[in-house]
Amino acid sequence: MSLHETFGQPLLTFPDSEKSPLSIRAKALVFVDPRSRQLREELEALAPKALPVLIRGETGTGKELLARHIHRASDRTGLFVSVNCGAISPTYADAELFGYAAGAYSGSASSRAGWFGSANGGTLYLDEIGDLPLPIQVKLLAALENHEVTRVGALQPSPVDVRLVAATSIDLAQAVAVGKFHERLYHYLSEGRLELPALRERVGDILSLAEYFLGIYSQRLSLPVPLISDSAQRALERHTWPGNTRELENVIHFALLVSSGDEILPEHLNLPTPLALIEQFIGGSSAEELAALKRLLEQTGN
Repeated sequence: MSLHETFGQPLLTFPDSEKSPLSIRAKALVFVDPRSRQLREELEALAPKALPVLIRGETGTGKELLARHIHRASDRTGLFVSVNCGAISPTYADAELFGYAAGAYSGSASSRAGWFGSANGGTLYLDEIGDLPLPIQVKLLAALENHEVTRVGALQPSPVDVRLVAATSIDLAQAVAVGKFHERLYHYLSEGRLELPALRERVGDILSLAEYFLGIYSQRLSLPVPLISDSAQRALERHTWPGNTRELENVIHFALLVSSGDEILPEHLNLPTPLALIEQFIGGSSAEELAALKRLLEQTGN
């Protein structure tokens, strides 16, 4: 783990050897905004404790990076294993999570440890845990409470030492209320909880993240690193970022490709203007009303 400086603020990054995703988003997180600094304090208080952790946040906010930070700040010596629960086949979820013995399936001449076995001594990160089928949720809770798993086709359980960090973008309490999530598993996970605010709620992080993405993509494309103009900075901070950090990364990448000088301007960002956003909500207004709104926005610097 290393620190870089961007907009005068520390930026947390992880070495390439730890993960090589298609996106660089999973390697950077800033703690500049007051809400982010509070989150970091909560995270670092939880990390050394032998507790499960549940991270809740919108899609694209960087939940996996928080999970990796927890793992690295803990005393876990095993691997960090990341699993997208939405990508697990319901048919083979049991085998994927808990493993299988040799001969359990046609053509399976050897055994497989499964995700639990791979994370033994380390941390198992389950993204979108609410997507797991209810029967698998029951087995997951049993494995966590008993510290053992029984592989598909095995006669005896195998001991495991796994710390679970789970993430969700939905309200799991509501999922419990409607019978879509196991209540006891929810309470088990709730021993350690972290709320990751949406990017629009931590505006102080936006420019530091933008500068980071700009620097990385400039390096990858062998381009000089342009500055972000004051007007472009204001546009970035004003945007609501429904796609969170993922959207910001894409916007900066696009801006770098279309800019021709040594400065990123608002038009390079391809973000909707305040007037365009207003037009979406009041599409039935007359041309005169829209013109008046445009003049008002111009007078207020928007």
